[in-house]
Amino acid sequence: MQYIEIERKYALPDPGPLRAKLAELGAKPAGPSRRQIDAYYNAPHRDFLAPEAVSEWLRLRTADDGASLNYKRWHPVDVRVKTHADEYETPVGDAEAVRRLLIALDFTPMVTVDKTRETWRLPEVEIVIDHVAAAGDFVEFEFKGDAEDVTDATATLDRFITDLGIDLGDTINRGYPHMLLDRDH
Repeated sequence: MQYIEIERKYALPDPGPLRAKLAELGAKPAGPSRRQIDAYYNAPHRDFLAPEAVSEWLRLRTADDGASLNYKRWHPVDVRVKTHADEYETPVGDAEAVRRLLIALDFTPMVTVDKTRETWRLPEVEIVIDHVAAAGDFVEFEFKGDAEDVTDATATLDRFITDLGIDLGDTINRGYPHMLLDRDH
């Protein structure tokens, strides 16, 4: 589902059992773990942090393998628990130029998320195990298959997670920036 993100996140008490289960299912890491530095910006034309439930972010990511610019808007907009997000992401050839461009346009830095990400793939689901500095270990499951709609994709993702049959820890209904900014939503 292009431009729509459907994911689930959990606080991961121990990545070992998840890695073992993924290997049992035939998944393999999609390369070595990568460090990603995600700089989040607030917009000058509307305050992303103003609503009680934050529903959008603008992120500039730098990593060993390149950089990208990403905008997300979660739905439903004014509720705490989101079901999916519109997501627009594109590679960036010069991250420093984009950072300077954002500052020149009065976008203000909000928070930086420093994480190490390990990615695993199966036909319909991408699994990432993240270690986030100052926040801990997490797992995100993102639907990557074909579906009729958001409801169908969500049901498929939830079924996959349940069928794993392992303890994933507490469900997390907020992003890493929320955590580092000490926001519930």
